[in-house]
Amino acid sequence: MDSIAPRDAGSKRLFAAGGLIGALLASTCCIAPLVLLTLGVSGAWMGNLTALAPYQGYFITASLLFLAAGYWYVYFKPRRACAEGSYCASARSDRFIKLVLWVSTLLIILSLAVNLIVPLFL
Repeated sequence: MDSIAPRDAGSKRLFAAGGLIGALLASTCCIAPLVLLTLGVSGAWMGNLTALAPYQGYFITASLLFLAAGYWYVYFKPRRACAEGSYCASARSDRFIKLVLWVSTLLIILSLAVNLIVPLFL
């Protein structure tokens, strides 16, 4: 049985992690303070989270590129057979990567939607 190339297995994780990191960075200026306030965390230091706001477009663009590559690797690229008993052979690895991709997508959508919805309330 042909085993999966380490580059292919690592690429899924790399793109999913890149998408998640980009989504978290894109959401730091808008969503993170709201979530922290909802959880009861407050302080003057939260104003520093808006320092990344000028870079939000770059973070969103990079995150969308990582997510597109991650979705392609997970859903569209033909799978190779994995070695029996390896991590990539289990359904858990794909479920975890899909979960990270979908959470990252949700964060990016929220980051984009916050900028469109908040002015309606002000």
